[in-house]
This record gives sequence, C-alpha cells and structure tokens, in this order.
Amino acid sequence: MTTLLVIAKEPLPGRVKTRLTPPFTPAEAAALAEAALADTLHAVSAAPATRRVLVLDGSPGPWLPPGFDVVPQCAGGLDLRLADAFARCEGPAVLIGMDTPQVTPELLTVDFSGYDACFGPAEDGGFWALGLVRPDPALLRGVPMSTARTGAVQRRRLVAAGLRVRDLPRLRDVDTAADAAAVAALAPHGRFAARLARAVARSGPGAGR
Repeated sequence: MTTLLVIAKEPLPGRVKTRLTPPFTPAEAAALAEAALADTLHAVSAAPATRRVLVLDGSPGPWLPPGFDVVPQCAGGLDLRLADAFARCEGPAVLIGMDTPQVTPELLTVDFSGYDACFGPAEDGGFWALGLVRPDPALLRGVPMSTARTGAVQRRRLVAAGLRVRDLPRLRDVDTAADAAAVAALAPHGRFAARLARAVARSGPGAGR
C-alpha cells in the first residue's frame, strides 16, 4: 500500500492549460483542466492506497472528492515542488500530475516487488508518474523540468542512485488541442471527453485538431 500524490494547480482561467488558447478561450481551457483534474482524482480515489494527497497550488473546489489530504505546494521550480511533495511522505509513494485524465486505477496500482522505483514516461519527453519505495527528495532536485529530456534525465537519476526501476506504460499529456482530442478518444466516457466535446461544439470543428 502506498501514498498516492497528485500535484496540481487550481483550474483558473489564464493560469492553466494556456497552450490550449487558442483555439479555446481561457475559460474553456480552465474547464478542460478542471475536468482532467477531476478524472485524475477519481482514478486515484479508486486505486488502493493508505493515503491520498493533493499537493495544490491554489484552493480546492467542488471538483475535489472526499478522502484527500490537501497540502500547499512549496515555492520554487517544479523540481523543488516535486521534491517537497515526496519529502512529506513516509513509505512508498507514487506521484502523478493532472495532465493525464486517461489514467486508470489499474495503472496506479503499482507493484513494487523487486523494484525500488517506478517511472511512467510521457510522450512529450517528460513523465506522468514517479514512484519511490523510499522517498528521497534529492532524486528530483536539479532535474530540468518541462523539456523534451526531462524524463530521460529523471530516469537516469534513479538508475545512477542504484535503484531498480519498473517502467510503466507511456502516456500522452494534455498540452495542446491535438493532445486533448487524442486523450479524450482514449477515455471517451470521462469528464474530460465530455467537456472537450462541449468546448469543440462552441469553438467550431477545427478546435479539436
């Protein structure tokens, strides 16, 4: 049993999913972010865990299901914020973001038997999940974030520390309208897909490409 961590921003217009504007408005992009976060949190709710934590930049809203501890993100770059999230944990912990609403409870049910870490690569070169049997913030500090080599650098950091790494399936983050359409197709019955369909209907047929 593990601690499941979700690191996220409050879905406010102009602060989240800015690469979706255009074709969507800031309000539509924020609504899509809220739907992605809600899908992610509900998947975490259904996965086995001893503790579920939302590491949040902002304030919780009605999209937050019961059963989560909410803690604020620390100041600094993303590497420092991820490191701080792990520093709050005792025992195995798995951290994900809010950009993969297609995630399932099964993907989050990580078996650490024979491994010290798990790593979920993202198609854009980053990573969507990182799990550590013994959380060590030093494993994340200094890793360059939001680049095409972030995932490769982070995984090398784990291996260089002598950790046995279990690789999880590669997932696609939602950054652009094309990403949104592809991810919604993978989880057509989720909140994110429904919200995207409404946004495309308002913005025109080219919005989901």
